Amino acid sequence: MAKKSKKFLAALEKVNREQLYDAAEALELVKEIDYAGFDATIEVAYRLGVDPKQADQQIRGAMVLPHGTGKTSTVVVFAKGDAAKAAEEAGADFVGDSDLVAKVQGGWLDFDVVVAAPDMMAEVGKLGRILGPKGLMPNPKTGTVTPDVAKAVNDIKAGQVTYRVDRQSNIHVPIGKVSFDVNKLQENLAALHDVIVKAKPSSSKGVYIKNMAVASTFGPGVKVDSSTVK
Repeated sequence: MAKKSKKFLAALEKVNREQLYDAAEALELVKEIDYAGFDATIEVAYRLGVDPKQADQQIRGAMVLPHGTGKTSTVVVFAKGDAAKAAEEAGADFVGDSDLVAKVQGGWLDFDVVVAAPDMMAEVGKLGRILGPKGLMPNPKTGTVTPDVAKAVNDIKAGQVTYRVDRQSNIHVPIGKVSFDVNKLQENLAALHDVIVKAKPSSSKGVYIKNMAVASTFGPGVKVDSSTVK
């Protein structure tokens, strides 16, 4: 087990690890105990009562946070013709077709999100082994394979986040920065929480949200009473 730093242990002492905190109180505490030397990201983690091995319980999607994430994403768009022009006008950082595919194949990965027009997926599919392991492969479920590439770019630039349940039934999503005031963090959390709750598969039985917690980049997790998220 990795050794915890003195700063982490000092922050951990301020957290009651047995307590389920009110959402607003938890966010206040996360901001208070953050010790990063930069504007750290605050993330929420869910443990869900789903079985990711079941196709209908593989929760995945995207949504735009009311106040964004505090981060500006670098967006690559694979498109041609009018779609490419629309992507450029929407503010995409890089736009191209086969030339851009070749560039990525050559090892270039200086971007955060990939969007593709449907007619480009045959070409983009060649990048599966490169983009897939990094979670960058475009997918219709997250709105990154779409004929409306301009809307996708606008949404991403406005603070779109993606969520996906992992093999351990967990979901991790950024909801803002430590510099955000608590009200903005609360509103971002509430918007995401509503989406996660509504995504419950009909085949999932028993407790759906088993637990949830918020934490900053380096800080300890603070457990949240899900009933207080609003």
